[in-house]
Amino acid sequence: MIRVAIADDQQLIRGGFRSLLASEPDLDVVGEAGSGTEAVQLVRAQHPDVILMDIRMPDGDGLWATEQITADPELASTHIVVVTTFELDEYVGRAIRAGASGFLVKDTEPVELIRAVRVVAAGDALLSPGVTRRLLERISHDLSEQPDASRLDALTAREREVLALVGTGLTNDEIGARLFLSPLTAKTHVSRIMSKLAARDRVQLVVIAYETGLVAPGRA
Repeated sequence: MIRVAIADDQQLIRGGFRSLLASEPDLDVVGEAGSGTEAVQLVRAQHPDVILMDIRMPDGDGLWATEQITADPELASTHIVVVTTFELDEYVGRAIRAGASGFLVKDTEPVELIRAVRVVAAGDALLSPGVTRRLLERISHDLSEQPDASRLDALTAREREVLALVGTGLTNDEIGARLFLSPLTAKTHVSRIMSKLAARDRVQLVVIAYETGLVAPGRA
């Protein structure tokens, strides 16, 4: 059973999401929040697997709430999906860097919303390769400091190679085909990289690939 929480300041939207998710036998809505502060309190109390997080909320917006949740090691098992009105809202990039696992637009088809919750709960990336490239290129251009490659010192040469391909948005199957590895071996490499770099999920690996200069704008 996947436990889901919903954070949005509009009760109508929360109710719609709840009705949709609760209709699925493997999804359990454990609570709702109408502000950033309430969202943080809800996650600390319920430890949901996934929280759908609106950006523009009162009393601490969704970006602030995302930062509070991802900064708490005890909440590491909760994956955050930012829900926004615009696909490339300026705050989405900051939320991803803060630790969100992906984002959805509010007019997403119901079947896609349900799929997204399942995908994120499994620790996989929610962002499509095309969106990942645009979003992370924006992030990389916003970095004021030079890329710090020292974070990659803990990785083997093969792991750096795998991380670079993760950074371009490739799946495990695609990485395996590119490097002549089985999908299972590629998945094992990705899991080890996540552990070594203390990444919450695959999306965070993409962020690290850009921030360390392993993947540069235009190369993805």
